[in-house]
Amino acid sequence: MRLVAEFTTEPFHGEGEPPAHALAALQAAEAAGLDCEFGPLGTTVRGDADEVVRALADVLRAALARGASRVTLQVEPVDG
Repeated sequence: MRLVAEFTTEPFHGEGEPPAHALAALQAAEAAGLDCEFGPLGTTVRGDADEVVRALADVLRAALARGASRVTLQVEPVDG
């Protein structure tokens, strides 16, 4: 099974460079080899279910360690 997950780290920052917690979460997902799309309001990752689930633990740890006050997460199975 494949999954798609979208996560948002807070607090939000206005224009300019993304906050450290958002970049740390993205880097953790990339290090796990997931397909990542980084956007201004969240990051979307795709991959094998086991890989995504394992990577999300690292994403949460990284974001919280770099100052996130909240991480919102949605996970859905992907057809095909």
